[in-house]
Amino acid sequence: MTATIEFDGREGYLTPVDRAQVLIEALPYIQRFTGCTVLFKIGGSTLVNKDLFHHFAEDMVLLHSIGVKPVVVHGGGPQIGKRLAEVGKESSFIEGLRVTDEETLQIVKKVLKEEVGKAIVDAITTLGGEAISVSGEDGNLLKAQQSNPKLGFVGEITEVSTRGIEKIILDGVIPVISTIGQNKIGQSLNINADSAAGSIAGSLQVDKVVYLSDVPGVLRDKEDPSSLVSVVYDHEINGMIESGRISDGMIPKVTSCIEALKRGALRAHLLDGRIHHVVLLELFTDSGIGTMIVRKETQ
Repeated sequence: MTATIEFDGREGYLTPVDRAQVLIEALPYIQRFTGCTVLFKIGGSTLVNKDLFHHFAEDMVLLHSIGVKPVVVHGGGPQIGKRLAEVGKESSFIEGLRVTDEETLQIVKKVLKEEVGKAIVDAITTLGGEAISVSGEDGNLLKAQQSNPKLGFVGEITEVSTRGIEKIILDGVIPVISTIGQNKIGQSLNINADSAAGSIAGSLQVDKVVYLSDVPGVLRDKEDPSSLVSVVYDHEINGMIESGRISDGMIPKVTSCIEALKRGALRAHLLDGRIHHVVLLELFTDSGIGTMIVRKETQ
């Protein structure tokens, strides 16, 4: 009996021996990561693609089943933009951050927890996993302060209350976190999901933080996907930004990785979320995939 598998759009076959070899290759990585906490930041663009979304949910359930402790932090930009357009409200941004007035804030809160978060939880539970959608407002999980008055109700995290997240993990459930925080007087604030993921990962001191987006990782040449850099040290990042090798939407992801490392995360990864089961390829194969950012002393 053989199993079909797709390579670059071409259908191939795995014999029973091939499948056994895949499992053998994965074994030391499974042993290494069992019991480890890994935070995954998934963007709203990945969630729009039904196939990619389903494969991501499968990966989370598989990881949880073998003893890895996944934490999911999600965005929801496309979904929020769609809802705003439906009510006739135009989206505007300053330096990549959504300008958020009171009406926009209410829509953001509803979309993130009741639509995007719920969809992730439903996908995981349908596959036999256990997950719960939580907002950064729940139990004052994400404490924040306003970042720029011109942005309105947009904030940056000042403190992560890890106790609530850790309890969910200890209960054997996957936390799915939407990034709405609160300031000292209880005002809700919209927080960039990339930035929030770094703060949460660092505060939890996760073994890995993984960012899934629509780019392969850090490239030597932005126009050449084959120029992927497999490993980048934290002290190299500023120079890569100044030279333009890291630019645009990759900057907040990379700076968030650095923040996570500074706060205590061991490693950070940038993966192409457009690749089916990219999480498993990165964690459980010899070659890996994407870019790993690491502190010099931990390599």
